[in-house]
Amino acid sequence: MQDFLNIVLIPAYVFPAAMLMLFGANLYVMIIFFLRRRNQACTEKNAIMSAYSERFSEADLPPVVTQIPIYNEYNVAERAIRAAVEMDYPKGRHMVQVLDDSTDETRRVIDRVAEELTRNGHNIQVVRRDSREGFKAGALEHAMSQTEADFFAIFDADFVPPKDFLLRTIPVMMVREDVGLVQARWGHLNRNSSMLTRAQAVGIDGHFAIEQPARAWNSLFMNFNGTAGLWRRQAIEGAGGWEHDTLTEDMDLSYRSQLAGWKPFFLWDLVVPAELPEDINAFKSQQFRWAKGSMQTAIKLLPRVFASDFSVKAKIEAVFHMVHYCIHPLMMWLAIMTLPVLILTDFGDFPPFYRLFFALVLLSMIAPTILYAVSQSLLYPGGWSRIKYLPFLTAIGTGIAVSNSRAVWQAIRGKQSDFIRTPKQWDKPVVQYHIRMPLVPVIEIALGIYSFISLSYYLQAQKYMIGPFLLLYACGFTTVGLLSLAHMKFRSGRQISWPSLAHAFRTPRRIFAR
Repeated sequence: MQDFLNIVLIPAYVFPAAMLMLFGANLYVMIIFFLRRRNQACTEKNAIMSAYSERFSEADLPPVVTQIPIYNEYNVAERAIRAAVEMDYPKGRHMVQVLDDSTDETRRVIDRVAEELTRNGHNIQVVRRDSREGFKAGALEHAMSQTEADFFAIFDADFVPPKDFLLRTIPVMMVREDVGLVQARWGHLNRNSSMLTRAQAVGIDGHFAIEQPARAWNSLFMNFNGTAGLWRRQAIEGAGGWEHDTLTEDMDLSYRSQLAGWKPFFLWDLVVPAELPEDINAFKSQQFRWAKGSMQTAIKLLPRVFASDFSVKAKIEAVFHMVHYCIHPLMMWLAIMTLPVLILTDFGDFPPFYRLFFALVLLSMIAPTILYAVSQSLLYPGGWSRIKYLPFLTAIGTGIAVSNSRAVWQAIRGKQSDFIRTPKQWDKPVVQYHIRMPLVPVIEIALGIYSFISLSYYLQAQKYMIGPFLLLYACGFTTVGLLSLAHMKFRSGRQISWPSLAHAFRTPRRIFAR
């Protein structure tokens, strides 16, 4: 019986650990890919701008449409529209389309601002539909049919494009006729609002400062991030247009456009700031949508990726990219399996190979820390100091494993769900929620307690190598679960009053100020 348990349980524990090790090791690959092409990419960008200056003038600039999809975003809609019309571009060749699916007072704000800006000479078009069919993708698809323009800049309502956005992205399209998408880097309007936003900012910086350019500069598949990008109409239509059978219409379209032969271009030094979710439940909702949509897109498009003429390297990286959120069910499985492995197997009889294996797993665990540290050092003076936020980022990234595992499982089962927008800062509560104890935070807290119990068993058994994993799981699940309860809202929209807990996760400026 003991031999049977060893044969069954130990591999069931080691296999997901091996998968996580591969995901971690791939982050080292991303760092290498980024560093080896960085100077070349800078040279290429400068050459494009030089060629544009030599071959074109302002009179050659093509018509551009800026699209702003909006759904019940009362407090950010006006800011987004005004920022869009203030971008530098010849009047008469820039139209702003407000794709308004709102059902609340946001409609009145949009009409008032559009009327005012139209009187001031700006070209504003408010596009409304009879239904929200297809959600954001459906709105973008419908709005494209309202104009004959060849280029579309897309911004979510919480983004504030810089004035030179169009004058820095359109030249790439004009010089490089094979480019279908130009993606800018995300910045942060409210980075310093709380520990949660500071941690998110570090995580997003790692994605945009290292991973996205590494993909774009090494002929790998790169995804459109849904906003802060410029599309060529031919690339959209050549890929089959906007489709809304996944929750990540941006990743879906960008992969299909590259499969159709169009190239993505990433502008590392063009930054478009946006708001970060300040509520843990809003953050989890955002991550749930990304996790489920990514898996839906992987199921839909990976067969086409494998059958394409792209390199083996590109296909392997596409797998890592599209199924990245599988790390969360793997983490949950490891957290659950750790205690049974210790109790029911001859854990102390692991051969030397397993000890080496777990050492490699530990090495892969620090890969995200290294990637985030490198990104901060590149982006900001004294950026290394922001490493202090990594423990909280790691805890949050681990703690959302329950919610994201549910998202992955729904995608695999083919369960469809609505596109739920991420609430923006100061958004007024439109939907009122009943008072009830949500299941996911309860599971998160229970897993946190379970992981603490597992950790104590391992320490008593003097098995210290697994300790860091268990400590991470225990802190991560507990933190996210408690924060989720602290940020719950009553039917009236008021937050649960846990002042001491909520205050503990606010970041005192005197401690964390640079």
